[in-house]
Amino acid sequence: MLHQFIQSAMAFIENLGVWGILLGLMLEVIPSELVLSYAGYLASLPGGISVFEAILFGTIGCVLQQLILYYLSRYGGRPFLNKYGKYLLLKPKYIDLTERWFQQYGPGMVFVARFLPVVRQAISIPAGLARMNLAQFILYTTLGTVPWAILFVYLGRALGSNWEQIDEYASQYTKPVIIAVIVLIVLFVIYKVLTRKKGKPAQ
Repeated sequence: MLHQFIQSAMAFIENLGVWGILLGLMLEVIPSELVLSYAGYLASLPGGISVFEAILFGTIGCVLQQLILYYLSRYGGRPFLNKYGKYLLLKPKYIDLTERWFQQYGPGMVFVARFLPVVRQAISIPAGLARMNLAQFILYTTLGTVPWAILFVYLGRALGSNWEQIDEYASQYTKPVIIAVIVLIVLFVIYKVLTRKKGKPAQ
């Protein structure tokens, strides 16, 4: 059933070309990794879209999707998310986690979290709740989205008709990135703790 739904969604995207990629990512009824890798596959077809178009419209679609979450959070607030978050596939525990991260480490988490599965979507919520500067939010989101789009478009293009195997193929590239991001977060936390200690007056 799920496989048929994905196939139907991909056929819809293919019929619309680059606009289908944008819409598919903006609405995200299926994971962005699948849509981006499929865009890469379309770029591998003779007479299909270009790699540049796949990356450009893929990035725009991802950013628009995050803007939707940002605005829903900014103007709907936590009550709206508690009531309707499940329809957006947003689990409360991930919302709580990203909210704590955002409160502790600031707007920079909007960029860093884009490289982590699950929380990469949810981080837009605390940004909206905190009414983060919109230009800054778009900048950090775009900077974190472009590498993601490039990676999956190129992998999808390399896989060609086997693009559906993207999960197992991409792990060798995404795991080192995830580990590096986690290490950076840990180092940043240590830096913040040491800075606070140095800033405290001696008793």
